Amino acid sequence: MGYYIVRRVILAMFVLLLVAGLTFALMNLVPGSPFLSERSQSPEVVKALMEKYGLDQPKIVQFRNYVLNALKLDFGVSLKMQKNRPVMDIISEMFPTSAKLGLLALCFAVIMGIPMGSLAAYYRGTPLDSFLRVVMTIGISMPGFVLATILLIIFGVKLKILPTMGLDSWQGHILPVIALGFNPMCYIGRLSRSSMLDVIHQDYIRTAKSKGVSAGVIIFKHALRNAFIPVLTYLGPLTAGILTGSFVVESVFGIPGLGRYFIQSINNRDYPIIMATTLFFAFLVIFMNLVVDVLYKAVDPRIDVTKGASS
Repeated sequence: MGYYIVRRVILAMFVLLLVAGLTFALMNLVPGSPFLSERSQSPEVVKALMEKYGLDQPKIVQFRNYVLNALKLDFGVSLKMQKNRPVMDIISEMFPTSAKLGLLALCFAVIMGIPMGSLAAYYRGTPLDSFLRVVMTIGISMPGFVLATILLIIFGVKLKILPTMGLDSWQGHILPVIALGFNPMCYIGRLSRSSMLDVIHQDYIRTAKSKGVSAGVIIFKHALRNAFIPVLTYLGPLTAGILTGSFVVESVFGIPGLGRYFIQSINNRDYPIIMATTLFFAFLVIFMNLVVDVLYKAVDPRIDVTKGASS
């Protein structure tokens, strides 16, 4: 296991380098610079700023310098949005808001999704199963910005029972959490249903039923452990994605999180923030996939993660 983790860490470094290279290339394919939009500045001032931040150097030199500094956890300073402020300080300030919202949405998705899928599988073919499948299908097919807008209009504008902006109170968390967690909840529910259908036809489940064991004990004690492995596969990238917060949800509800700030940095061409945030997101995805692979072994010791786990 130790050798496997070391190998994955080395692979992760190459992946991050590839992500950095692609982001840098795409970012520089767009004509212009962060300072050309400021009409009040003379060409001489723009040139001086380009020289100050090293943007006048050849692209390969800029990328080399960025990678070398990033290895020392120096991701530069903001060029426009919070001028000359270290990017790491900005991420450290913005990410906790996104992480808090994401963790709440993740808990909502897991706590609601797994029982929903398990019940649908256990009562397969009943009206309850049909109803839950309709809910899961709608949730998977509905884009997050559509659900966020619907919730905002109904509960914030029409009924006026929940806040529509910010996270200043616990009530303000309700709509963003539902909007962010509803789609993952339905996807987890569908995975749980499919996995549970395979498990509940096993001999040990039939034996438990014949002994009169209650449905709750069969589902959540005996069957869920084996049915949870496919769900665990999805939880890795889901956790990474949802912890960063939803760009759309944060924008719709005016939440000052990292996702919303990332969109603003793209519009302002604040290159250091774009690069650092993209690498941060990529690191979260890689790290959570590694955590999931390690958890495979804890959930089912029969699994050899060094052979069967995905990168």
